[in-house]
Amino acid sequence: MKKLKIIYLIIPIITFFGCSSEDACTKTITLQQVYLVGNHQYYYNDIEQEVPCNFPEPEDPEVIDPPKLENFSYQILSFNYEPDTGNNTSLLQFEIQLNNNNDFDVTGIPYFTVYTNIEFSTANYVNDASNSCLEIPANSNCIFTYSLEEPITNVGVPDNFEILNVEYIITN
Repeated sequence: MKKLKIIYLIIPIITFFGCSSEDACTKTITLQQVYLVGNHQYYYNDIEQEVPCNFPEPEDPEVIDPPKLENFSYQILSFNYEPDTGNNTSLLQFEIQLNNNNDFDVTGIPYFTVYTNIEFSTANYVNDASNSCLEIPANSNCIFTYSLEEPITNVGVPDNFEILNVEYIITN
């Protein structure tokens, strides 16, 4: 009889402390984020997050602004723009020192804001660069080097070309 009383006391205690409440239940989900760099370069970030068990599973990626490298600076070392070289071509050349002032290596894309004639635009110039600086070591720099001579088309070329800003978009 004594054993039966003990069992009757133990069962409610095990039931009370052994079963977790719905509030304490958590699960880990993966949130996918996507951002666009330029006209057609998509990059994805996967972020693991602990949420309550009744949290709905994410369906679509969240569209975010491209993450920009903080503690980044740049210096224009050389710049040459000739709208007409005399050979029915235009020439754009520049070297820019990109500085990663962080204690970690970074992988990304230099992104330029430029002004031509009366409009602002953004571009990355990576495809035609001889040194594109897709990686910059910690507390270091990289010289982005660009030179392109191309035929003048019927549309023409801008009379002026200015680099107004450079940012570094993180892709890793």
